[in-house]
Amino acid sequence: MSTGRRVLLVVALPVVLIAAWWVASAGSTSFFFPPLRTILGVFPDTWLTGRIASDVLPSLFRLVAGYLIALVAGIGLGMLIGLNPLLRAFTEPALEFFRAIPPPVMIPILMLFLGIFTPMKVFVIATGCVWPILLNTIEGVRGIDDVLRDTSRVYRLGTAARLRTLVLRGASPQIMTGARQALSIGIILMVISEMFAANNGLGFTIVQFQRSFALPEMWTGIILLGLVGVLLSIIFRAVERPVLAWYTGLRRSQRGGN
Repeated sequence: MSTGRRVLLVVALPVVLIAAWWVASAGSTSFFFPPLRTILGVFPDTWLTGRIASDVLPSLFRLVAGYLIALVAGIGLGMLIGLNPLLRAFTEPALEFFRAIPPPVMIPILMLFLGIFTPMKVFVIATGCVWPILLNTIEGVRGIDDVLRDTSRVYRLGTAARLRTLVLRGASPQIMTGARQALSIGIILMVISEMFAANNGLGFTIVQFQRSFALPEMWTGIILLGLVGVLLSIIFRAVERPVLAWYTGLRRSQRGGN
């Protein structure tokens, strides 16, 4: 498929949806659903006059910090539990218990211990993001071929080399799947955590617009959140491609062989 055709396929649906929204809302007189023309008209004055630094960047910092903490903790603990059947059996009930607790429910409790500032919000994001990474890492490690494990023992690979070249690499497709799921969860938790006793951030600003009945500005915040999600997805895909290059090459060769 040519590059031009690929780009056309990527942008076709967003263009259609934007056009449909524009046409459907063009004659709207509803206070709660203003025309898209009005929303886009107030977008620059709402976000490009200082709120990028005061609200968007702090939100992104919290998201990235919580996500990276979850990534390190999830992969590290996942490899440890996945390699040890006894530890896996011992921790499984506790993992299932804590995984079932929605992180937003813990926000009032965390506020008592961590306050209302950035550490609490980062912790909420990390605790929500860690589960898909952790569980996918455990399953990825468990699914590594026994023949490859035996081969690494025959070649007497050291512990560090075995973890790096066999375990981490072999589990990387599922780890990346968990990391992608965690990114979406992180964006949701970033917004929710900023709705509780915050003084800046995307979630805080959107709620302030809603409470002051600045509905076009509120809609611009929702659109901006979507754009942030698209940008983060593009960045994730750019990182994922080289990390899984060996895996996509292997799948391509297997399809060619068949």
